[in-house]
Amino acid sequence: MADGAHMPRSKLQRPVPAKSGRSASHIAAAKETLAGLNGDMNDGQAKSGQEPELNLADCAYRALEEMICTLELPPGTRVSESSLVKRLGIGRTPVREALQRLSRDGLVVVLRRHGVLVSEIDVRTQLRIIEVRRVLESLMARLAAERAAEDEIAQFAKVAAAIYAAVDANDDLAFVRLDTQLNELLARACGNRFASGAMNLMIPLARRFWYRNYKSAGDMMLGARLHAEIADAIARRNPDEAEEAVRRLLDYIDDFSRKTLDR
Repeated sequence: MADGAHMPRSKLQRPVPAKSGRSASHIAAAKETLAGLNGDMNDGQAKSGQEPELNLADCAYRALEEMICTLELPPGTRVSESSLVKRLGIGRTPVREALQRLSRDGLVVVLRRHGVLVSEIDVRTQLRIIEVRRVLESLMARLAAERAAEDEIAQFAKVAAAIYAAVDANDDLAFVRLDTQLNELLARACGNRFASGAMNLMIPLARRFWYRNYKSAGDMMLGARLHAEIADAIARRNPDEAEEAVRRLLDYIDDFSRKTLDR
């Protein structure tokens, strides 16, 4: 059963309370990350003192994806488009575009004239995602190590260091945000839009599954370190080590996911 394929009726009526302060922090984090990624790609703007242009739909998507993946909007929660507009402080059009992307990702189900429903979490979906990630992520890591531009190599090194710092601080939210950065950097640096497009459809579901279960079935410090090792291997332009680091990460994720079946 894919995420969102079945929703208990008892959860359909559970509205989510407004938390404007936390929502604002998600938007701020989204803008900061996008500014960092776009800034490295636009040296002309940076040197002129101009801020990189930010896409509000991207900001809304990032903020809502983070709220769903960190369970601020838990599975089964029903929300309206208008409530999200108010909560995020962003216009209706970018929020609507973000919801369409989240529906494509499988994180929400758009209910015609009845709002939006956050999809349920299914371990069987996670295990199927892992099967595909073993092939795609290994390929993307190898290609990134071979093809990344020098500015991207510097970003991989920076992300690796930041993940190690998040591990030292035991900061799960910081790691979730850095994981998002790493995935987007990998998608760009590998230079294969078909591989990255397929990965983009799976990562949000995988991230949410990890966040819900890591405290009881996983090891945040180990998982984060394994992510950092991928970034570090790419930063050193070592495709064999990058591919091996992905294998170790996916072995950990597979073992972690199967442990949830026993609970």
